[in-house]
Amino acid sequence: MKLTRRHFVKMAGVTAVGAGLFGLAGLTAGCGEAKSAAVNSSADAAEKVAGEKAKVYFTKNIDAEHLIQLYDKVNADISGKVAIKLHSGEPHGPNIIPPSMVKPFQAHIPNSTIIEANVAYGGARSTTARHRETLKINGWDFAPIDIIDEEGSVNFPVNGGLHLKEVAMGSHLANYDSLVVLTHFKGHAMGGFGGSLKNIAIGCASGDLGKLQVHGVKDYGKWVLGGLFMELMADSGKAICDHFGKNITFINVMRRMSVDCDCAGTSAAEPTMADIGALASTDILAIDQASIDLVYAAPDSKDLRERIESREGLRQLSAMDELHMGNKNYELISID
Repeated sequence: MKLTRRHFVKMAGVTAVGAGLFGLAGLTAGCGEAKSAAVNSSADAAEKVAGEKAKVYFTKNIDAEHLIQLYDKVNADISGKVAIKLHSGEPHGPNIIPPSMVKPFQAHIPNSTIIEANVAYGGARSTTARHRETLKINGWDFAPIDIIDEEGSVNFPVNGGLHLKEVAMGSHLANYDSLVVLTHFKGHAMGGFGGSLKNIAIGCASGDLGKLQVHGVKDYGKWVLGGLFMELMADSGKAICDHFGKNITFINVMRRMSVDCDCAGTSAAEPTMADIGALASTDILAIDQASIDLVYAAPDSKDLRERIESREGLRQLSAMDELHMGNKNYELISID
């Protein structure tokens, strides 16, 4: 099957298909039972005490100074060679985290490199050469950039996954000791929303293989939508979280929250809700749950909520919970 950006966008715009069409009847947004007991390979999750809450730090100020303050709250286990995963955007994309904001943040993290992976749908980021041109256009020329699938893929195992046993990640990802996940939180045409899970689950998968696995193309012969897609993302994210263990941390930046992902570039819908702030945690489920809760509490979030629910996006959260990837119960701690 030849994948093009036009086909990808067309498929993304289709109303999400019920998970029951893929043999997963009964799984809906935000609820459902796991097909089988997931293997919990996370020592932290295994030791989680009933009633314990994850710490999620929050600021209403979105600037480099506060990103650094957030990072310093959660960076205790970040060491060695550090990868910073962010969405660098399609050419001239209006909603990405500004490179001018990321520049001092990256400089604050010793031995750090910004990482990206090529896309599966064609266009300006489909090859390493095109991708590097787009990086220059968008202003990502202040730091080393590693296109992690430039030299192919490496399989990361999915321990106790809902569907996948392994996912092909960009091979260079295995060269890093720690991962800092710097995410522009926003809507997503297929996922409903793009938080920390989407940033790594799709963003670190190789363009020629891994992204097809996460989108269900390799295993299911078609683009999958709805709850099944959320479960595939959770599987992929679990592989990465298990690989890095404690040496991973997450920051969600809630600004210019279009209903569309940064992969939509200049065609992304203009945001219809106000910026909220930024969050940081060592817990991927807690930070995405907290971000969703902030969206749902916002009085101007109608469009984004409709996007999330029409794609069964909340299934991302319950799937991560079933895979024991983190704690949905959190304490929101303001640093302001």
